[in-house]
Amino acid sequence: MTLDADRSLSPHEADLDLPYWVALHRVHRLGSVRFALLEAAFPTLRDAWLASRTELQAAGLDVRTAGAVALERERTHPEAELERLDRAGVQAIARPQAAYPALLREIADAPPVIYVRGALAPADEWGVAVVGTRRATAYGRQAASELARDLAANGITVVSGLARGVDTIAHRAALDARGRTIAVLASGLDTIYPPENAGLARDIAEAGALVTDYPLGTKPRAEFFPRRNRIMSGLALGTLIIEGDLKSGSMITARTAAEQNREVFAVPGSIFSPQSRGPLALLREGATPISSASEILEALNLTKLGAQLDFGRAVPPASGDEQLLLSALARDPRHIDEVVRTTGLAAATVSGTLALLELKGLVRNVGGMHYARIREDTPPYEPANGAVEVTTA
Repeated sequence: MTLDADRSLSPHEADLDLPYWVALHRVHRLGSVRFALLEAAFPTLRDAWLASRTELQAAGLDVRTAGAVALERERTHPEAELERLDRAGVQAIARPQAAYPALLREIADAPPVIYVRGALAPADEWGVAVVGTRRATAYGRQAASELARDLAANGITVVSGLARGVDTIAHRAALDARGRTIAVLASGLDTIYPPENAGLARDIAEAGALVTDYPLGTKPRAEFFPRRNRIMSGLALGTLIIEGDLKSGSMITARTAAEQNREVFAVPGSIFSPQSRGPLALLREGATPISSASEILEALNLTKLGAQLDFGRAVPPASGDEQLLLSALARDPRHIDEVVRTTGLAAATVSGTLALLELKGLVRNVGGMHYARIREDTPPYEPANGAVEVTTA
């Protein structure tokens, strides 16, 4: 039973074959390479599911994997598996289906099946992965928040990994900008890690999507995280590294992006900070240095994809103390103690006035008692001559 490997299923055939993709995907030993063997050897994955061990081995599977398929067939009903996903609010998408992300399908190790909570959208084809350390500095938090927000405001889908630190900040900034964001998990969608991000995950599913290539019931394991990073970069046109050491998940994501022929961007940082070692190494290797979202849009040859979101014009300072505090702040975060020393105001006055300025949209608390001035209103991004305008129509 053989078939030309170049044969493709019609959309209707691909949809009918979905239960068998999902059932076979539960076999731990079946990855992208072995799925490709089955696709080449059988007219459909239903035929592969029903094949004997001898036929599976003839297709190229080793004895143990053929046995694992036979064992899974005894305990899994394909249609029932789809029903279980539906009850959990999860959609399975197989690689041959039209709904499978086109960018992800291009990578060498595209997952045979992905699982989605929420919804993928055509606009997600213009995505940028924003990743970084779990232990972000005040500078890193500010950069992640501002860059992710501005990307989302220009119609770019922010892709990240729901991890603590930069990932969390990037997701939240995209949501605050009323934009789209995708979180890629290293577990089944019934297990959110880290657990404190369960609320954030719910918000992402409402305004974007949670994505994984692990079936329901899969718990996160250390070796799963590097594997999921290829999906983050695979879903995006480019990957932005904000902070991270030389041996970090961020660097793994950057490497996979380069291997996938996707753009790699890095935010320059202090030469004295361990969290800048990764981005600085990437810059030496040819990554594009980034200080604003517009530079990413230029590098990707995109104009803004949607209307600039109206964040509202900030309320002007109303008192001398407010004006004095604003003059003491910059976009580079400063600790409240430094602001007290610079202004000469009482600590209580500085604390209360900063809170008021934050409510007015003039400053931002980036964590650790560090405050940064939000930039003045700027016009929407306009591309340089020669840039290609892309629309979602």
